[in-house]
Amino acid sequence: MARPRSAREARAQRQARAARARRDGREIGRLLVVARGARTRASASCRTPARLIWSSSTDAHAGARAMPRGDRDAGTITAARTLLATGGAGQVFRETTNPSIATGDGIAMAADAGARVADLEFIQFHPTRDERRGRAAIPAVRGAARRRRAAWSIDAGERFMQRYEPAGDLASRDLVSRAIVREMERTHERRSTCRWRTWTARFVHERFPTIAQACANAGLDLAVDRIPVSPAAHYIMGGVETDLDGRTSVDGLFAAGEVACTGVHGANRLASNSLLEGLVFGARAADAMTEPLRAACLRASDVVSWTPDARRPPTSSSRAADDVRALMWRNCGLLRDGHGMEAALTRLEAWHGIVRTRARVARGRP
Repeated sequence: MARPRSAREARAQRQARAARARRDGREIGRLLVVARGARTRASASCRTPARLIWSSSTDAHAGARAMPRGDRDAGTITAARTLLATGGAGQVFRETTNPSIATGDGIAMAADAGARVADLEFIQFHPTRDERRGRAAIPAVRGAARRRRAAWSIDAGERFMQRYEPAGDLASRDLVSRAIVREMERTHERRSTCRWRTWTARFVHERFPTIAQACANAGLDLAVDRIPVSPAAHYIMGGVETDLDGRTSVDGLFAAGEVACTGVHGANRLASNSLLEGLVFGARAADAMTEPLRAACLRASDVVSWTPDARRPPTSSSRAADDVRALMWRNCGLLRDGHGMEAALTRLEAWHGIVRTRARVARGRP
């Protein structure tokens, strides 16, 4: 864009950039599909729950194996090179903005194959999960809200941020999330609200048309009403440890996207950097997969070794999964300490033992 000659032109350019940014993900996806169709002569794909796919630790180049589900037989897809791009792990927590498939399976598969995983404790929690839209966040508004003084309050309408952070309503995303949880615990309220005080209705509806429409569908005006929001698990910075070309510590196994831990996000991702990371490291991994195989040369660090189970138990019930998510949210979520995490580990180990016992009984073994 040309350099603006006036404040009005500058404002128009900012709005144009914001409009394009809202479409970036969709446009990138469209272009990738078009490019793939033009360059790929033949392809095959299958859709199966991520928990039902695993990598064999005895053959790093085996590819993937689909575990049996009900009457379905297991199937094996062999490949000299395998790329994990399974996304995040938000579904490990009770409250999340992530889709139902983001259960961390890729990280578990890589660990079972013997790959190094790192920084799994670095979870970003988003403060503005819109409760009326279910598992959805409003990150674009959150970022702009900091610059234009969003007012945070509990359900009863009392503002509280100054009680927890010197920056008040302008505190960073992670600090706002923790403050919301503390305030809800203090007041026994089930949700908080966010309201933008300095925007005109015209600006809001032009700048955030998708979110404004979603609020309107729920009977709310984004420019006027207090929008009910609550924190939720949003993005995991840790994952399968890789080098700058997507290689993991297992020869022939690559990872890209949120499942990977490239180190570029540190302990708390900056908004939109994950989109760039997926583009850059996905392309680098694709190039590296055409080269002779070698494992990644990862930095020296304290590595905890563990031996994965030879056989996986059957998938637990949805109720048991809900219990796990509730435990993780309560003991390993935004507010965590050593005592709570140790209690969670003890409970998870006990549940795992029960599931293993039931699996042996189901197979007719003592």
